[in-house]
Amino acid sequence: MWEIVGNMAKSFFSGSYSAKLDEKNRFVLPQELRYQLVEDGKLEFTIALSMGGCLAIYKKSDITEIVERFKKKQHIAKFQKFFTLFFSTLVEATCDKVGRIMIPSVLKNGVGMKQEVIIAGALNKIELWPKEVYDRDLAKFIGGEAEGDLQMMMEEAFSLLSDEEESNGIENAVERVQNEVVKL
Repeated sequence: MWEIVGNMAKSFFSGSYSAKLDEKNRFVLPQELRYQLVEDGKLEFTIALSMGGCLAIYKKSDITEIVERFKKKQHIAKFQKFFTLFFSTLVEATCDKVGRIMIPSVLKNGVGMKQEVIIAGALNKIELWPKEVYDRDLAKFIGGEAEGDLQMMMEEAFSLLSDEEESNGIENAVERVQNEVVKL
């Protein structure tokens, strides 16, 4: 049985770590992240294909929620190929006693992972990136090559934080003021 030690249990994943795959496609998941995956005293999770050319590790409860929500949309034709590829490559997993996770060859090859992996906390999931892809993307953003793209992504992401009711209230107030100005 696994226990949450101290305040190791956070409500989101963050941080980045480097790891190397061994000859059996295994890597050691940092202890802090392992503890965050524990639910009901069990260290069980799912590895899946993710967006942008990486893999994702989801908590068991999160993947269960994703599955339930997808079930409601399973008869929409445009998503059939996605559902087939996504669900046929889902892998239920756990860590061994040393904290190693084995990445199935189909997933490793699917994202072009070689020996070096970047483990990145990303809100409700842990992403596994081929080191070359992660380093390239990070260098583009930090070096300013993707400055416009990064700025736009940041603005859009932070706009998600605004309260919809608050936005509507502000929009309504602006509209009322504009109407009053027009009357003058």
